[in-house]
Amino acid sequence: MRLNPTRRLTNRSRGEHLSGKGGTSTEFSDYRNYVPGDDVRYIDWNIFSRLNRPFMKQYQHEEEMHVVLILDASSSMDYEDKFLRCKQLAAAFGLMGLLNFEKVSAYVCNQKGSRPEKFSPATGRISMKRLFDFMINIEVGGDSPIELAVEDVLRTHRGRGIAVVLSDYESFGDLQRPFNMLYSAGLELFGVQILGPSEINPELNGDLRLVDSESGQTLDISSAGDLLGLYHEHRVLLEEHLAMLCRQRSGRFMTINSGDSLEHILFDQLRRKGWVL
Repeated sequence: MRLNPTRRLTNRSRGEHLSGKGGTSTEFSDYRNYVPGDDVRYIDWNIFSRLNRPFMKQYQHEEEMHVVLILDASSSMDYEDKFLRCKQLAAAFGLMGLLNFEKVSAYVCNQKGSRPEKFSPATGRISMKRLFDFMINIEVGGDSPIELAVEDVLRTHRGRGIAVVLSDYESFGDLQRPFNMLYSAGLELFGVQILGPSEINPELNGDLRLVDSESGQTLDISSAGDLLGLYHEHRVLLEEHLAMLCRQRSGRFMTINSGDSLEHILFDQLRRKGWVL
């Protein structure tokens, strides 16, 4: 499996990702007419001998794509295996990058005001164990909103490619600015919203006190069952808004259920949506 970006955002370092521009690899691409000043080493002399006209051989140019993994490790992710699924998906995306000779880095954002934990850029199979060890040792807990987390990452990141942002996106902040920053940095946005089964389809009745896992603030509600319709309406509107923000910046968005198996997410959902090949 390999990642399937819609934009060809690559770096000048040599890799195995087609950049869309001609180059000097051994993979033949096409012919074009000779223009004075072209390197005569790339003239096809067999065609010249038959047609008495010079044609230049063109080759595909393969460059390196940077895969950036941004994990939301705030306290709201510590619910119904959301963060476990977040780490597993990040490891899977990272593995696809490493096995296809792309550069992979990861950032874990949990506490507001502190620098994200960083997995330094790495390439190749030799980095697999280090990536897995990094993911295993991540701890969840904190109050960092995802919009500030993205800005913190971009203060140190360099390189064009794909940014996979894994979060529940349960934030009161505006995501337009961080998404614009990702786009301007030459990163195609893959937004993955991870929600728990009871967040997607809650079954609540009676009088309840809701407690914010990050701020500790409480909210008392009466007749919770009567509010479920309003809750579903707002949740769907949020998903549509996030999807629109990603599409407007040539990115992608999807919502997954942390209760679904990892195999179903990787081999069914991601493939059907064209995120991976």
